[in-house]
Amino acid sequence: MSVRTAAAIAVVAGVVTTLLPLSATAASAAPAADHTVLRTEMGTPVPNGPLTRGGATETFDLTVKNPSGKAVEYKPWMLLDAKGPSLLDDNDVVFKVEAVDAPATKSSIGQQDGGWQGTFSPSAKDDYAGFDIPANGKMTWKVTIGLGANYPTNNGDFNLTATSYNNSVAPGGADSRLFKVDPQIKTGELKTWFKQVSSGKDGQEQRAYLDLNYQATGDGTFGTALATALSLSHPGEQEADFRLQALIDGRWQDLEAKDSRYELPRIAKGFGAASGVHTQPLRLSLGKNSKLTKRTTITMEAEVRQAEGNTWPLMTVPVKFPLVPITEPAPTEPTTQPTTPTTTTPSPSPTPSSTSSSAVQQAVATTTGNSNVTTTGSSTGSLATTGAGSSTGLYAGLAAALVALGAAAAWLGRRRRTNA
Repeated sequence: MSVRTAAAIAVVAGVVTTLLPLSATAASAAPAADHTVLRTEMGTPVPNGPLTRGGATETFDLTVKNPSGKAVEYKPWMLLDAKGPSLLDDNDVVFKVEAVDAPATKSSIGQQDGGWQGTFSPSAKDDYAGFDIPANGKMTWKVTIGLGANYPTNNGDFNLTATSYNNSVAPGGADSRLFKVDPQIKTGELKTWFKQVSSGKDGQEQRAYLDLNYQATGDGTFGTALATALSLSHPGEQEADFRLQALIDGRWQDLEAKDSRYELPRIAKGFGAASGVHTQPLRLSLGKNSKLTKRTTITMEAEVRQAEGNTWPLMTVPVKFPLVPITEPAPTEPTTQPTTPTTTTPSPSPTPSSTSSSAVQQAVATTTGNSNVTTTGSSTGSLATTGAGSSTGLYAGLAAALVALGAAAAWLGRRRRTNA
């Protein structure tokens, strides 16, 4: 008996479970503890041979016995657990039930937690109604089982267990039988895992790069495409503003969240061991609307499922990694004192009086009306620029020289007139 089937039976034995087929919800009935007494027995299938996809069916008797002194309600539950990674759809297994020593019976197929299940009930009553097994009595049905043409090629033999979903079968009282499937295959599994490639600053963004990998083992392939939904979470209540991208057709493309889930491109039908490892590169950053202010641990979870039919998750894989909020460059303040002069233009240095020095400074101040040019405060006419070209300093120096020469000429003129 597999882990899945054992777990399902353990749940039924411990608490009352509501049956949830695809098209209906069964009524639950909680019998008294002393009603957990029934036993199921499965006869030898006829013909007793392996089942083939789309081939002949097999039939066996199912007998339910009540060793107690009062009637006990039996709500049939046939649980099928296949070996292999694929989940079964309704039409993957043929299932039919006919009454032998019981009221007229109708049957149906459903799913619970991704597992295949067969149920049957009295034809004259509502679906999922039970049978009253008389005190110290029994009832018998003929059950037909087979494989649909689309039974997954990567699934093999299966166990079929006869129990009840109203907790009326005694602990250890549920019979089970292994059904062989031809051709025999080596059953494998689907493996999925994350690999963190890198994390750090990429331009102005802090990004985490991850690879999501898939690999199938064993014989056969998946009969439907595989779909994956990603979800993201982090501690706290702050808005994260996740920006998730996937490498698709050679370029990074944004993934849009629907109901907080990001859908990845599907892996095509026919994925199997021969396909090798399928890798989907991903990268994640925090957008400008993020309220996170410090390094934060992010949890990414990948839920893998079959894209059609039975879409219960095949597996869920988490990964945790740190992410740093986006960093904005510091604003640049205007500078009034350049740190390094880029252009220095010497001017003539006559030996006039203080009047000539004042004139040189005034000429420079007038010439450097451009805010990108600042004076050094020297009377020599040396300039420093923060953005203008070197010609600015040259023209300013020439202007200063001309003013100085003019001042000197005026001084000489006055001296000559005084001497005269």
